[in-house]
Amino acid sequence: MECCSLVRTLVHRYCAGEEDWVDSRTVYVGHREPPPGAEAYIPQRYPDNRIVSSKYTFWNFVPKNLFEQFRRVANFYFLIIFLVQLIIDTPTSPVTSGLPLFFVITVTAIKQGYEDWLRHKADNAMNQCPVHFVQHGRLVRKQSRKLRVGDIVLVKEDETFPCDLIFLSSSRADGTCHVTTASLDGESSHKTHYAVQDTKGFHSEEDIDSLHATIECEQPQPDLYKFVGRINVYNDQNDPVVRPLGSENLLLRGATLKNTEKIFGVAIYTGMETKMALNYQSKSQKRSAVEKSMNTFLIVYLCILISKALVNTVLKYVWQSTPFQDEPWYSRKTEAERQRSLFLRAFTDFLAFMVLFNYIIPVSMYVTVEMQKFLGSYFITWDNEMFDEELGEGPLVNTSDLNEELGQVEYVFTDKTGTLTENNMEFRECCVEGRVCAPHAVCNGQALPDASATDMIDASPGTSGREREELFFRALCLCHTIQVKDDEEVDGPQKSPDSGKRSAYISSSPDEVALVEGIQRFGFTYLRLKGNYMELLNRDNDVERFELLEILSFDSVRRRMSVIVKSAAGEIYLFCKGADSSIFPRVIEGKVDQIRSRVERNAVEGLRTLCVAYKRLVPEEYEGICKLLQAAKVALQDRDKKLAEVYEQIETDLVLLGATAVEDRLQEKAADTIEALQKAGIKVWVLTGDKMETAAATCYACKLFRRNTQLLEVTTKRLEEHSLHDVLFELSKTVLRCSASLTRDNFSGLSADMQDYGLIIDGAALSLIMKPREDGSSSNYRELFLDICRNCSAVLCCRMAPLQKAQIVKLIKFSKEHPITLAIGDGANDVSMILEAHVGIGVIGKEGRQAARNSDYAIPKFKHLKKMLLVHGHFYYIRISELVQYFFYKNVCFIFPQFLYQFFCGFSQQTLYDTAYLTLYNISFTSLPILLYSLMEQHVAMDTLKRDPALYRDIAKNALLRWRAFIYWTLLGLFDALVFFFGAYFMFENTTVTSNGQVFGNWTFGTLVFTVMVFTVTLKLALDTHYWTWINHFVIWGSLLFYVVFSLLWGGVVWPFLSYQRMYYVFIQLLSSGPAWLAIVLLVTVSLLPDVLKKVLCRQLWPSAIERVQRSPSRPAPADAAPSPDRPLLTDPEPRPRRE
Repeated sequence: MECCSLVRTLVHRYCAGEEDWVDSRTVYVGHREPPPGAEAYIPQRYPDNRIVSSKYTFWNFVPKNLFEQFRRVANFYFLIIFLVQLIIDTPTSPVTSGLPLFFVITVTAIKQGYEDWLRHKADNAMNQCPVHFVQHGRLVRKQSRKLRVGDIVLVKEDETFPCDLIFLSSSRADGTCHVTTASLDGESSHKTHYAVQDTKGFHSEEDIDSLHATIECEQPQPDLYKFVGRINVYNDQNDPVVRPLGSENLLLRGATLKNTEKIFGVAIYTGMETKMALNYQSKSQKRSAVEKSMNTFLIVYLCILISKALVNTVLKYVWQSTPFQDEPWYSRKTEAERQRSLFLRAFTDFLAFMVLFNYIIPVSMYVTVEMQKFLGSYFITWDNEMFDEELGEGPLVNTSDLNEELGQVEYVFTDKTGTLTENNMEFRECCVEGRVCAPHAVCNGQALPDASATDMIDASPGTSGREREELFFRALCLCHTIQVKDDEEVDGPQKSPDSGKRSAYISSSPDEVALVEGIQRFGFTYLRLKGNYMELLNRDNDVERFELLEILSFDSVRRRMSVIVKSAAGEIYLFCKGADSSIFPRVIEGKVDQIRSRVERNAVEGLRTLCVAYKRLVPEEYEGICKLLQAAKVALQDRDKKLAEVYEQIETDLVLLGATAVEDRLQEKAADTIEALQKAGIKVWVLTGDKMETAAATCYACKLFRRNTQLLEVTTKRLEEHSLHDVLFELSKTVLRCSASLTRDNFSGLSADMQDYGLIIDGAALSLIMKPREDGSSSNYRELFLDICRNCSAVLCCRMAPLQKAQIVKLIKFSKEHPITLAIGDGANDVSMILEAHVGIGVIGKEGRQAARNSDYAIPKFKHLKKMLLVHGHFYYIRISELVQYFFYKNVCFIFPQFLYQFFCGFSQQTLYDTAYLTLYNISFTSLPILLYSLMEQHVAMDTLKRDPALYRDIAKNALLRWRAFIYWTLLGLFDALVFFFGAYFMFENTTVTSNGQVFGNWTFGTLVFTVMVFTVTLKLALDTHYWTWINHFVIWGSLLFYVVFSLLWGGVVWPFLSYQRMYYVFIQLLSSGPAWLAIVLLVTVSLLPDVLKKVLCRQLWPSAIERVQRSPSRPAPADAAPSPDRPLLTDPEPRPRRE
């Protein structure tokens, strides 16, 4: 019998193609086989509970790390150059390129190896922690890594769950437990989870070991808030009891058990299949505009390098076309050398020239840029002005790759609730049956001192009206998912609204807490959920008990939630609350017009409104609902879709009771921040799920819209009257008519005499714009919509679903201007747009930390965005753009004299500089000054940047890394190289330069050129430095001193490890010559002169806004200004930017 069952099951799964086979798994609780006659027992292999967050092992570290590092184009390029030097006879030693490459690879490998060792250490600590298993009716203690799927686990209070568990039973009589998920999503509030109905009575190890059950569930997936499964509990009878399993039954690895003595659970996902481990995967890599410019410049310089090598190769063979031109009497070629293939010789020479000139592409630039980004990111985390005392937290940097992108933002997309507003709800009023009831201010349970009465605005209701009113308050007391803290529970009879005591309510939604606390002023107090019964205290101080039958959970698509409860009298009610747009279409009775007008009035005032409705259910109707819900809940495929369809059927034919209004205050300095961003030339868009009137009122309050702003609407209401085509073309004519004359003042945003437009669009209208047209194209409407948006000072998108927010960001991001976008939000519904934007910023708010975890940066409050962009972003961009341009400049100065030297040495690939100089130029002699500059430069005082947001416009659109700036730096490098080479050449041509009449040799000549070059490029950086500290002085002058000391030692000592010393006594001889000193001073001055003249002329004739500010007398900083973390090591408390 059992054999036949096994064969039948296998045939069904493999041959009939059971759709659940791939997408689901079967887990045998306690590894117990199902009873005879049930489904066949097929053991399945699952991974153990070992967590592996490390990338490497002891055996694969070297090959894997090298493979990853050489995947970078620059590292691979230098590896090829190094191999060419080893294979063929090249003019420079392999050490010159091998040593810098080895240094870069080694430093990176050590850093990554250390980080991975720390991960191994953390993994071992986690994998070896003890866990209690239930085996054969008793507890066994083992290491966590030995846990297997199907094991029954005991977890005690304050312990962390070792894997993902299905909650079987609890020490609490009601079969619940409280959990905190701070390590998963940052939420510190207690969440309630529920044990399986048929197993919650198993409280001992013997009881739980006797459980006979199987669990069918979905395969592992990373969504922390979604789980679909069902449990089959086998009792004495053959047919198992089937119960649905959802996220409320799942205890996640990493969460902590609170306020519960112990729980039993069965392991469902282990090790790397747990949801926590699946969320380890990193987000897609974002690349900044500076990095893209850097790569473009590298390609240009690579082309220059190839061109140089080709030119020298061709000229070499032109010069050698005269017989014996390259064969002096002391170095005749052999016959074999003369017979070598011309192509092979030319190719070898081309590679040799490539090696000779390869230093024009600096390998050390990548290391310096990485160090600059990594170290520079600490200035944000150290900023005391961005620390929030209330939260006790400061800003976080999740990635340092985008620091400079903060200085290039053109569009800011912001959420409203919790980002622009505090998400700190204050109950303002409720409208019941057309009557408006307004308690004195109740904000999160904190009533004002005089809050002892209730203002009844309308006349007293009649008898039926009073019944509806009490039903309304009961609905608010029951229709929620609030939990009451045990340690602050108050017995019902002692509880009264005016007693000064209150229950400590816990909910994922601040709106729910504000509503439940607000209606306490009307005499109704929610007490607790005890078992399946919800208890509330009515106006007569009597405790009422309602049996909680079903919860129809809230979701962002339905925008409502419902509960089905049964009163003590046996009456069954469905209470529903939600957004007006989702309630009114489902209402068949009630004072709809009066309540609708009050809702619209409150929305215009910026209040968040909810409507409340109900219907009575007869027992037969409820039984039908139960069957529909049960069928949808136990479905493994498309459970959410099926539940949504059932909810749609249930939530119909409602009776409208009333509406509530809750105020969400604006965050401190939100309006000031938006005004500053607009002055900086940044367009601010608000993307929210709220209704249009509420969102528009908030936009006026935060100065996104001004009183003279003409609002343009593309909303569902307007599209009911006109077609989308007509609406868009009408708006286009309106805004484009004024676009020609619309001018912006550089310092104050929109000029006062020009019309200011603001656009409002809702989610339904956006769907129509994004929807492909019948002819298969959607671009026309999109382009028209974008043209309208470009000519509006601000845009408000309301009734937006999370994916629509990301759609808007993507639409702007890939428009023809390709602007840099920034998205900021605080909730899980903002994650999609945060990931889509070039820069994503999460606000550490009250809706959990999903946004902060998925963002590039996290800040405590919206007001901190002002300093992050206008100060930190400005400095980061200025610093790294100078770093990139300076690196290319100093390498042009370095290599172009080498190119010119070939014309004077018969294109023989003779090097101008010594091997040590070739190796150390980018590593030691010129690296530290630019690194310190890129970390500490402040060309304008920090207070000035905050005071004048328009200075942000000076660096917009990658201004300092455009082709014009790049060509200027390259030409400056070429000019300086010409001065170095020909200045030294003509000054000492056919002249004696030492007291004994000796003339300079080629190494002395090369050393002179190199010395002038090192001093010039270092002093050029000194001229560009505006903010001087002792560190700058130490590094700049210390680098020059190090070069001199090194040269003296390198040429003044006989080094035993060198087979020959061509630099012996060369530098000392150079410094003993008076003309050499004169040449150094004169050539350095001539090299720097054009850059100085250009700066003086530009500042006088065509000054930028920043240069005008630098010339103006600096205003004193406020007395209470906090010291800047951007200068953590400086001793000078008052920055004084140097004026030129």
